[in-house]
Amino acid sequence: MERTGIIIVAGGSGTRCGGALPKQFALLDGMPVLARTINVCAEALPGAEIVVVLPERYTAFWKDFAARFDVAEHRTATGGAERFDSVRRGIEALRSDPELIAVQDGVRPLASVGLIRRVAADAAHHGAAIPVIAAVDSLREVECDAEERIRASHIVDRRRFRIVQTPQIFRAELLRKAYDRPYMSEYTDDASVVEAAGHNIFLSEGERSNLKITTPDDFVLAEALLAAREEAESRE
Repeated sequence: MERTGIIIVAGGSGTRCGGALPKQFALLDGMPVLARTINVCAEALPGAEIVVVLPERYTAFWKDFAARFDVAEHRTATGGAERFDSVRRGIEALRSDPELIAVQDGVRPLASVGLIRRVAADAAHHGAAIPVIAAVDSLREVECDAEERIRASHIVDRRRFRIVQTPQIFRAELLRKAYDRPYMSEYTDDASVVEAAGHNIFLSEGERSNLKITTPDDFVLAEALLAAREEAESRE
């Protein structure tokens, strides 16, 4: 396996989940969401350098909070105004000289070891790889007015669409070059930044259980998925 650096982006405010703290610090079955994300990345890619990008006001808090749990070795960096800025700062904070760089959402604690390794292998071969899953619900494309109110809509063929997940993994030189550009509002994830720089993106097989925790209901689902996973492992 190529030398890998991992950037875990945990700069969100978590306002949609409510609570006193951002969702990345909330406990999921007794362990902070962010700690679970760090640990599975460390397990999947042993020896990888891990940088966690946090809001400046929570950097000291996380250091003290993480010390209460069994969390894999990592360092922190301060995030920026946009996710783009946070990833760029994470890249700059890497001290090693990795061949691959993985970017993972701090609130995706249920990515499996197999998924992470699969995307890493695809990135090593293709240069850029992201996990995706097929859309299962019907989709409609909407037309909005200047106030973002829906004026019209029409059905689209869901077979032509994929739902994008993380970790997104890239050859280090590709990602560094892509982020050596000004921010644009069209950048919704790292793949869009790399694609804008002229490189194709390989689509790896994702997992429906690779949940991004965004709302309170997501915590309920994540708890159920963890319980099911632990029960399955106990039977092996």
